[in-house]
Amino acid sequence: MHTRPPLRRFRDIPTRATARLTAAFVTAAALLVSACSAVSPGTPGSGTVDAALAALPRSTPSALTPYYGQRLHWRGCGVPGFQCATMKAPLDYARPGAGSVRLAVARKKATGKGRPLGSLLVNPGGPGGSAVGYLQQYAGIGYPAQVRARYDMVAVDPRGVARSEPVQCLDGPRMDAYTQTDLTPDDQRERSALVSAVQQFAESCGARSARLLRHVSTVEAARDMDILRAVLGDRRMNYVGASYGTFLGATYAGLFPERVGRMVLDGAMDPSLDARTLTLDQTAGFETAFQAFARDCVRHADCPLGGKGTTPARVGDRLKAFFRKLDARPVPAAGARGRRLGESLATTGVIAAMYDEGSWGQLRKALTSAMRKNDGAGLLALADSYYERDASGRYSNLMMANAAVNCLDLPPAFTGPEEVERSLPAFAKASPVFGPGLAWASLNCAYWPVRATGEPHRIEAKGAAPIVVVGTVRDPATPYRWAQSLARQLSSGRLLTYDGDGHTAYGRGSACVDSAINAYLLRGTPPAAGKRCS
Repeated sequence: MHTRPPLRRFRDIPTRATARLTAAFVTAAALLVSACSAVSPGTPGSGTVDAALAALPRSTPSALTPYYGQRLHWRGCGVPGFQCATMKAPLDYARPGAGSVRLAVARKKATGKGRPLGSLLVNPGGPGGSAVGYLQQYAGIGYPAQVRARYDMVAVDPRGVARSEPVQCLDGPRMDAYTQTDLTPDDQRERSALVSAVQQFAESCGARSARLLRHVSTVEAARDMDILRAVLGDRRMNYVGASYGTFLGATYAGLFPERVGRMVLDGAMDPSLDARTLTLDQTAGFETAFQAFARDCVRHADCPLGGKGTTPARVGDRLKAFFRKLDARPVPAAGARGRRLGESLATTGVIAAMYDEGSWGQLRKALTSAMRKNDGAGLLALADSYYERDASGRYSNLMMANAAVNCLDLPPAFTGPEEVERSLPAFAKASPVFGPGLAWASLNCAYWPVRATGEPHRIEAKGAAPIVVVGTVRDPATPYRWAQSLARQLSSGRLLTYDGDGHTAYGRGSACVDSAINAYLLRGTPPAAGKRCS
């Protein structure tokens, strides 16, 4: 379960899990965005607000001088070509002397002979995705050679994530049970079981991570990034963020507009939306992606959901019927040590493949095995990759950090199961396939042990250098209109449109997108206004 799908970049599922994006299913824990105390509350479900994120003073407070003046001690970290260090940041920016958090930082020095352009910070999304892992396994070796030649490639795991004092909640066996929670309750008994599971997850996070849980907001993570900029010796922050990483980057720009360098926000989130509207929009986004998958699936002989001429609606009906069968009787999964595939994990597996059209063939194969051969191993592998569960049953802290950040960043989408039930028709309309499950998944933050500190807000970043906002027309996790909205909010926003499928656009096969972003990163020339790529 989650509180909305984590916004992570998905590539080559499951072999490149770290390059994924925000999880609609650990109670879909992921899309909630953070705000700051300077903004006023919005109306739940209203979608938009008038308040804007206020920039911080340009001068560094004296109480933060020890953090801004620290020196990083670089060392090898077991990955050839990369160096690692530990950076300190205040636990509570309102009380800088009341303790610190230790943040994991990694870099790969520029490899070329051209004029160095400084550091390029990268973040893959989540919240909860490891930026250090993303750097070491993808960005530091897979970004265009000309970019890596001119920039020191850098990443920091945000507070509470991966190597940076990770938020801890349930152990592996209890996470297994949690991810199998029925998110489409058919009666009062199942509804009570769902609520109990969500409450136990929240209680475990509060018990095991009490010190940090109040201090993992996106605003705090963005302030940590400015400390990193300073200790790296950079006058401005150069940054590429994907999915939730766009909200983190935009927040940085709003707080420190005059320190923005070359910033790319790919697969953008809209910070002006409340949690329920975000979830409903994302639900519609997954439906759009599913319909594109359905149209593609029926063109292939191995599609188990229909043949040529089968409408997307009919494909969806057949998939829902399959989910209902799994709800009644889970199927075995070969090689999974006795684990079985039920409705919740099967749904997560399908959603995982919506992030990248390159995974649709894998999804067809997995569905065929489950539906025709009674073997759920393929869908289970997709779900495990999404949840970052390894073969031994250990989970990364992705879903735990995801919930912690989301539930601090925004007030909950729903305050109880009664509100969810009243919203089910709207969610079912947005996505007949995924809507009800995503609505129930959004109940997570209702029982969170820490009250939200953020509210919806606009981000203008007045005075910032040009910021490139990238939107994919049929993006399942961050709908295209979010990119349009963020580009309009930012005083220097420049929208780059990719008319394609999947989540995010940079490095996913469009030469037009890649050349436009590379030109911006290398020469500072943003794409022309209204530029579209395919």
